[in-house]
Amino acid sequence: METKIDTHMAIEGEGFFKVTQNGNISYTRDGSFVRDDQGRLTTADGYLLDPPVTIPPDATNLSISAGGVVSYQQNGISATGPTIQISRFPNPAGLQNVGNNLYIETPASGAEVLGLPGVNGNGLIRQNYVEGSNVEVVSELVSLITAQRAYEINSRAIRAGDEMLSSASDLVR
Repeated sequence: METKIDTHMAIEGEGFFKVTQNGNISYTRDGSFVRDDQGRLTTADGYLLDPPVTIPPDATNLSISAGGVVSYQQNGISATGPTIQISRFPNPAGLQNVGNNLYIETPASGAEVLGLPGVNGNGLIRQNYVEGSNVEVVSELVSLITAQRAYEINSRAIRAGDEMLSSASDLVR
């Protein structure tokens, strides 16, 4: 979803942002980053992007390329900051969810592979966007109701068939 906020990023493809949470490493796909009082990019909960990306407070025209290169203007001079990296895992389904859109590495996920966006299968970064939910509540609720009704109809049909077989066996005796 487009946000038009220059520090927001979405990963188009595979990968996670690596963040430091109270000295511990976590991973997230939530790219709604903000600048803290020192100009460092952090999650909304204050977890630092790792490796750290610092943008001077007086920087203007912030741009983050699809390859993760941070550039901006400071006092009318163009500058390039650090490159944002993406973490991937051999089995991302094996990551452990620790809440607040954060995951930690487990033996099931395999070891982290840190790399540049767009390289070796890593996703690309899209500035001014955040990843939306992949669930549409209304359509999922309609699907659930439809499945429940189909189950009820099938169970009634089985019950009716059972009763007919029971009656038929009573006639034969």
